[in-house]
Amino acid sequence: MVATTSSAVEHWRSGYGPITHGDETVERIRTLAQSGRFDPETFYRRLAAADRLACAAMWTVVHMTYAKRVDLSGAPLPADAFKTAPEGHTGGSLNMVPAFVGYLTANALSATTRSWLMGQGHCVAAVEAVNALTGDVSDAQKGRYDRSEKGLSQLAADFYSYAIDADGRPAVPIGSHAGPNTAGAISEGGYLGFAEVQYVHAPLPGESLVAFLSDGAFEEQRGSDWTARWWRAEDCGLVVPIMILNGRRIEERAQIAQQGGAAWLADHLRLNGFDPFGIDGRDPAAFVWAILTAEERLGRFAADPARSYPAPIPYAIAETVKGFGFPGAGTNAAHNLPLAANPSRDRAARDAFNEAARALFVAPADIAAAVSAIAVHQEQNRPAASRHPLASRHPPQPIQPQPQWTDTNAPPDCAMHALDRWFVRLVDANPGLRVRVGNPDELSSNHMSATLERLRHRVNAPETGVAEAYDGGVITALNEEAVAAAALANKGGINLIVSYEAFAMKMLGGLRQEIVFARRQREDGKEPGWISVPLVVTSHTWENSKNEQSHQDPTLGEALFGEMSDTARVLFPVDANSAVATMVSVFDGRGQVGCVIVSKRDMPHRFDGEAATRFVADGAAPVFGQAGSAELQIVAIGAYQLEEALKAARRLKARGRHVLVTAINEPGRFRIPRDPIEARFVATDDTLARLFPPGVPRLIVSHTRPEPMLGLLRRLDEGPKRTGARGYISRGGTLDVAGMLFANRCSWAHLIDAAAPLAGWSRHDHLTPDERNAIDGKGTPAALSTATQ
Repeated sequence: MVATTSSAVEHWRSGYGPITHGDETVERIRTLAQSGRFDPETFYRRLAAADRLACAAMWTVVHMTYAKRVDLSGAPLPADAFKTAPEGHTGGSLNMVPAFVGYLTANALSATTRSWLMGQGHCVAAVEAVNALTGDVSDAQKGRYDRSEKGLSQLAADFYSYAIDADGRPAVPIGSHAGPNTAGAISEGGYLGFAEVQYVHAPLPGESLVAFLSDGAFEEQRGSDWTARWWRAEDCGLVVPIMILNGRRIEERAQIAQQGGAAWLADHLRLNGFDPFGIDGRDPAAFVWAILTAEERLGRFAADPARSYPAPIPYAIAETVKGFGFPGAGTNAAHNLPLAANPSRDRAARDAFNEAARALFVAPADIAAAVSAIAVHQEQNRPAASRHPLASRHPPQPIQPQPQWTDTNAPPDCAMHALDRWFVRLVDANPGLRVRVGNPDELSSNHMSATLERLRHRVNAPETGVAEAYDGGVITALNEEAVAAAALANKGGINLIVSYEAFAMKMLGGLRQEIVFARRQREDGKEPGWISVPLVVTSHTWENSKNEQSHQDPTLGEALFGEMSDTARVLFPVDANSAVATMVSVFDGRGQVGCVIVSKRDMPHRFDGEAATRFVADGAAPVFGQAGSAELQIVAIGAYQLEEALKAARRLKARGRHVLVTAINEPGRFRIPRDPIEARFVATDDTLARLFPPGVPRLIVSHTRPEPMLGLLRRLDEGPKRTGARGYISRGGTLDVAGMLFANRCSWAHLIDAAAPLAGWSRHDHLTPDERNAIDGKGTPAALSTATQ
């Protein structure tokens, strides 16, 4: 046994291709081998297999960039085997290969399937190459990509093939970034930096997550420094952050490299509560040691009954050279195409490729042996890496408490208060679902005091008499992206994000990454299983009138209308009951983000419980008048817009006109669908005709800017002579609510003025001279304040 182990040690220590093992890694591995946790023979045999699998994957990666096919004999490729237009984020993908192989090897050695998350999604070639070699591919890739010459050639040919099918969708199951067809991927990683602020909130207790992070993202998105501020042994799984420190951005060195490299980064991390250590980012064994050691350290902390927070989160800094193992390493060119020229046309570039590929080449029999040593999940009776816990999230349906409806005759009340009270009851009804509330700043100011008192700000040192706790469920920081990430990452639980409307715009990139990935899953027939996440935006454009135009911005909802409405829902409840009914609807869904625009000032009650539920289910409901006799329909989107529409309708009724006022809660239900999935979500023609009778002139008044809403509601539009729209026209300042409505031509009088020509009426018959002068800019807005009878 001793001789055999010695042979296994030497076999591993000899390395393979460009992979060598430095003295520090050798000593760390020796200590790990002698820890008693592993059989030394198996341990070193798997490490040697990792070297060969890594080289084979690096060989595959460079073929994916440059070649149309592979040759498993190892023979040099001729000119016609190369792509005429090579493409690929080659350097970063080469750096990710040892990391991902190290992750798989750590799983095999410990018989544990850890979750993984890769922030640098453009390095997808690394994961796809390893998956094809090990056979752990997605359902869409099975039978197409494997480690045969045909399968690897197909993988290379498909990569950046730009193939498109008759429906306009990608025709091959591989893209330029991680996607639903990348086995085990849970995020596209197209927005650098969001993995950094999400990973700490992702694993549940008993799980472990390896997060591969980018040094470029370190300067792209701040907030990951707070990991130690949020991690708790009581409700978090183990996390192992690993930064791939290759020192380069696209056109220059990363800030870390300019500041002093790994030593500077380690000092920075220590100041923020981490326990950093460096490893050789070119060696799969170094990643194995890092993962196993980091888990042991954090697990030891978690098991200590005398622990205090913040936790010293182990953090691996994997130093490497961008594009290690291939010509051009360390240069700016390594980001994309590291060779100086195109091998299909340039002999020198072709020779350089073939020489580097020869150094990376692993014979098929040796690849098979390496895979048999590492891809052992079946023998160990555990899921494959592609089925890791985060990739299989499907928490139980939350128990939703019956809403405590408010009587419509009750005095005006705050919709946020009603939402707040109901959310606390939801939390209490689901003790088995972890809760995260993303809060950029003022939860109490946004009238969610009950939620704050129930869940409390998560802090390391709670202050007496303040709503703080070390295990608080409210993640609060003056960084919209970071707090939204807490909710978006907690896919095993119940989540809520609350923000000022204007500042929620800063969350858009993170929201869109989740929306796009979930929608792609739907398109591929894989319904996302996480409970939908509501983003409640309040202190919104119309009621934040006192705070200048920086606080007056409805752009977020407008932007989300551009996404598919079945996955990105945008909702406009108008009172307390409809706000609660809307929240019930969002939490009843899966794999959706629901942007809910809610007023925080006291507003009249317009729907009882039954009507509110129907309003949300249908997406719209009549509030005033009768459809059969209507001479005009005013369509209101938003609480303040509905109130102005009702004032206008009452004035017109007093003048003998028949007006129908209809409120829309979810405009996306009434759009022209763009594909079959959205077609199943939108309202039918019969529902549309019932709510919006054809032939009736129509004025739309919207919380948003009028133009995008008018385009969205094209099915309601009977042409400019019969349909008009009013909304936010980017006017504001230090005003009150009435001032905001007046400035944006959305007061009741402006609505009558806009509606009159659509219905063939004269404004003179419905507005007094003082009112007409006011909206014409010749009088005073005060003339409108009392003249609504």
